[in-house]
Amino acid sequence: MKLKVLIVDDERPARAKVRRFVAADPDVGPIFEAPDGVRAVDLIREESPDIAFLDVQMPGLDGFDVVEALAPDALPHVVFVTAFDDYAVRAFDMHAVDYVMKPFDAERLGRALARAKAAIASGRDGGGPHVEQLLADLRRDQPERLERLLVQGAERSVLLPVSRVDRLESARNYVVLHAGRETFRVRSTLDRLELRLDPRRFVRVSRTAIVNVDRVAELKPWSHGDWVVVLTDGAKLRLSRTFRDRLERFGP
Repeated sequence: MKLKVLIVDDERPARAKVRRFVAADPDVGPIFEAPDGVRAVDLIREESPDIAFLDVQMPGLDGFDVVEALAPDALPHVVFVTAFDDYAVRAFDMHAVDYVMKPFDAERLGRALARAKAAIASGRDGGGPHVEQLLADLRRDQPERLERLLVQGAERSVLLPVSRVDRLESARNYVVLHAGRETFRVRSTLDRLELRLDPRRFVRVSRTAIVNVDRVAELKPWSHGDWVVVLTDGAKLRLSRTFRDRLERFGP
């Protein structure tokens, strides 16, 4: 069976270069292209490609965001295409993730494709714990504040500005975002999102909830030293003693 390949890059010439090299391989069948991370997520969900050549640095949703948006068992074998520095390359090596440094030639891309094919033939996949550990290491050492989150819309994935989010609540392997009358689920954890949210705008109020401080209407005493956070939409969340000082710093 021919392999499905997805090429993700915001620059058309870069996609064309990868396509030209990959199409010459007799084991490659359908080739899909995505000009951005949002379209890449939708194509992976719709077409289930076997291999994805994924540019790391893209506006809006970068290559790491694409991987984070998908469940490990839904990931194709990912070959990162990157111009990152030596630190990132060491991280890729440590976690056995394929990568191609820009600028690249046909020989280098061919080796990455061959490794991906070998991994598929042996039953290994491109996701799993090693990719998640890579992302955790890079996010911890090179944090970047979230401005938008990828969510599933009615017909396709969309980028939701975090400024619209009233609160975030954990739900096992997902986080539920409440934005006005709408709710969305993203595949992540509160701990991971907390690291990337602006602490001047979002505050952890309990083990299972984060609130947008602009949506806090009042605090009410409850019991045993705990309080209730009342949001402008009427939602009520318990503020545990452990997290109380985080919210109180916004007081007068």
